[in-house]
Amino acid sequence: MSLSMIRRVKSLTVFLICYFLVSSAALADVVLSSHASELKNRFRLDHMVESVTLLIHREYGSAPVVIVRPDGSKWYVNRHPEDKVTWMEGLTGDMITINQPMPGPWQLIGQVVEGSVIDKVSKLSIDVDPIPQPLFQGERLKLTARLLGDEQKVRLPGLDFMMNWTARFVSDSNSADENYAAGTLIVGAYRDNGEALDERPDDGIFTSDLNLEQPWGGYTLQVRANNAVLEREYTEPFRLSPRPIEVELLTPDNPESGIWTLDIKLNDELLKLEQTHLEAEINGPTGKMIPVTIADFKEASNRFVLPKVMDFGSYHLKLSAVSTTVNGREIYLSLPELFFNLIQPPEPPPSAEELAARAEAIAKQQELQAKEQAIFLIVSINIVLIVVGILILLFIRKRSNLKKALAATEARLETEVRQEKMLLELDQIDLTMPEDTDSQAGKT
Repeated sequence: MSLSMIRRVKSLTVFLICYFLVSSAALADVVLSSHASELKNRFRLDHMVESVTLLIHREYGSAPVVIVRPDGSKWYVNRHPEDKVTWMEGLTGDMITINQPMPGPWQLIGQVVEGSVIDKVSKLSIDVDPIPQPLFQGERLKLTARLLGDEQKVRLPGLDFMMNWTARFVSDSNSADENYAAGTLIVGAYRDNGEALDERPDDGIFTSDLNLEQPWGGYTLQVRANNAVLEREYTEPFRLSPRPIEVELLTPDNPESGIWTLDIKLNDELLKLEQTHLEAEINGPTGKMIPVTIADFKEASNRFVLPKVMDFGSYHLKLSAVSTTVNGREIYLSLPELFFNLIQPPEPPPSAEELAARAEAIAKQQELQAKEQAIFLIVSINIVLIVVGILILLFIRKRSNLKKALAATEARLETEVRQEKMLLELDQIDLTMPEDTDSQAGKT
């Protein structure tokens, strides 16, 4: 092959590789990619998109994003066309559905988490684990559900707070079942918070906490997931069966013995006896807890003697069981609590000597009480007499002092009166000398 031919082949190869890369990138951006470009939060919607849902991961507590349309107009969480846009905001993200979006380049303005992607999905649905059969009353059941976007699991931090999952049992109203006319029962929810049976928070897997303490019979499971953006529902018919384990507390012949027996019946048509274990907790009146394990079942009907109890009062048993169904499903059951009382026996009637001793003790006690009361009465009377005497003495002394003060006042007043009279008499005496009689006669 000539040198020019080799150069032409190399050039053609390079051209094909470049063309393939460019075509692949363009195809990915326009058709295949469900993620927005991380550069300035831009993405493109083509004319074939009828509806799109944006799943946006923001900084915790930040404000909702602002959407910039291809024509430059803006949408806000509280200002957008209600007939075309549905907006659900959360502390960590936004879920926005847009109907008939304008083709062209779109942009988001906000505190989008760096390195995250903006999911663009055209279809939202839910995927719920089916209910196993047989399902028993009191069973602890772990079921999961997922929010799907274009058949892929949606994982968005804070999605647990943005979605409301509700589980209901709708009775089939079969007159032969225990749940006849039970109607619709709200039995729990699905959460993605890492609590109870949920393994990890914010992993996109919602776990149930269904309450199966319901009447047995035919039901329809109704799981509803909704928020301001979407509402999806999953339904499934199933049957809730009675517990395959029954435990009864047998009353002893001698209730004062403190020994009770459990009558345990297992449904060997549903359970594997050798893989069935019962756990019991005996809680007594003093707060003491006695754990009991019952295993190695050989027959469907069994009796088990509980440990002897000694403290008088009320007791209750918390019962649970783990087993394996005949079709190989592992189950955990909560069984109804049981109660019993250990009553203190009545005392035997006292003898004549005991009655005489009690009467003598009572008489002595009464005599002692009478003496104490007499002493108390005498002391009280003496104290009252002393207090009254003191008050009388004080009164007499005060009265004597008052009489003396009155007498002194009267004497002082009398002295003052006499002095005033003497002064008046002195004022009335004529101090002028009378004329001589002889001289008066000569004048005559």
